[in-house]
Amino acid sequence: MSDRVRAIRGATTVPRDDADEVLSATAELLDDAIAANGLTPDDMVSIIFTATNDISSQFPAVAARNMGLATVPLICAREIPVDGSLPLCIRLMIHAYMPADRAVSHSYLREAVRLRDDLAR
Repeated sequence: MSDRVRAIRGATTVPRDDADEVLSATAELLDDAIAANGLTPDDMVSIIFTATNDISSQFPAVAARNMGLATVPLICAREIPVDGSLPLCIRLMIHAYMPADRAVSHSYLREAVRLRDDLAR
């Protein structure tokens, strides 16, 4: 079966707005999503990161660069500030080529498990 572009979602949280925490949590999330879906950098088309308004100490994309994903286009954006939404949250969407018949495995870690308990492993 041929490959097609798939979207892999994920989210995590940090205990506080600290650059090292943002980098560590983002790297953990990326590692989980990449491993769960058997991806290589050559498979990845792009990664979109969002962060809630209470995270401003570091760009989540820096974690991807630190992991060697230098050839993957990355962008960071703000999550819309909805009342009652999960604080200190980093989300991602990886666009990657994967076999069309392989199930996508989404990654929800830490407190973000409650965002999509139906998708959390």
